[in-house]
Amino acid sequence: MLSDLGVIIGITLMYSAPLIYTSLGGVLSENAGVVNIGLEGMMTIGAFAGATVAYFTQNPWIGFLAAGIAGGLLALLHAIACVTFTADHVVSGIAINFIGPGLSIFLTKIFFDGAAMTIPLDLDNKIPRPLNGLFSSISPTNPTMARIVDALDSIFNQYATVYIALLLVLAVWFFLYKTKLGLRIRSVGEHPRAADTLGINVYRIKYLAVILSGVLAGFGGAAMSIAVISNYRAALISGQGFIALAAMIFGKWKPQGAMLGCLLFGAAQGLVVYLGSTSLNISSQLLAMLPYIITLVILMGFVGEARGPKASGIPYEKE
Repeated sequence: MLSDLGVIIGITLMYSAPLIYTSLGGVLSENAGVVNIGLEGMMTIGAFAGATVAYFTQNPWIGFLAAGIAGGLLALLHAIACVTFTADHVVSGIAINFIGPGLSIFLTKIFFDGAAMTIPLDLDNKIPRPLNGLFSSISPTNPTMARIVDALDSIFNQYATVYIALLLVLAVWFFLYKTKLGLRIRSVGEHPRAADTLGINVYRIKYLAVILSGVLAGFGGAAMSIAVISNYRAALISGQGFIALAAMIFGKWKPQGAMLGCLLFGAAQGLVVYLGSTSLNISSQLLAMLPYIITLVILMGFVGEARGPKASGIPYEKE
């Protein structure tokens, strides 16, 4: 029982990390007043860039950084459309969600001789597990202690991206609520005209927040392609961006709340993986639906009247 629980928690953390990165990106963007439903597309281009650069450089960290840059560049297009040209945020986000996957597959076929996926990374070239072997080296003679050690190994033997994601939650919370720039981001999302009269460059703040959201979404994609999985393929990012968006709404547009939402959806994925490995005769299609069903149920029944920043989604034009 303890070992099974440890496995479920470990899988939960592993699958939550990409969602946490992306959801934090949504928190930054929407707190600045820009709706970003293009997170899925930014995750996708990040997953492709991360896997491709990691393969050619044989360095996962360079791939991870490249993923953030790729996501940030795609977010720049969203910022230009929404901030400079005051386009509808939702329409621009939908366009990003088409551009990201389409461009990723196109470039994959160029770099990998017409293949629809990148070449898988060797285990040594994936994101490392910093605590690998810490608990497995302990061999208690007591059966109960052995089960506890096995559970702890399953929980803490995570890729480094998991620990970075959890630290980023604290960093983004501190940035938004304890720094002058974070206050400016939130003021622009609540009342941009009042912020403008105080001398805050509204456009610059919005651009910064949207680009940062793309960088974080790119990190989320890379956490999938060079940590959870060892390559990029077309179906790798399939709904995670929207789940991250739902987690952000579940968390009331706050970093800590978004993290809890991501952990909940990650737990649903962990349960799916665990149930799929048991002898229970449950349809794989039904199991695959579970995370999305939970997303809908939570948004309908547990979030309540969710209210984001007052100016979120409203184009701002300087008088």
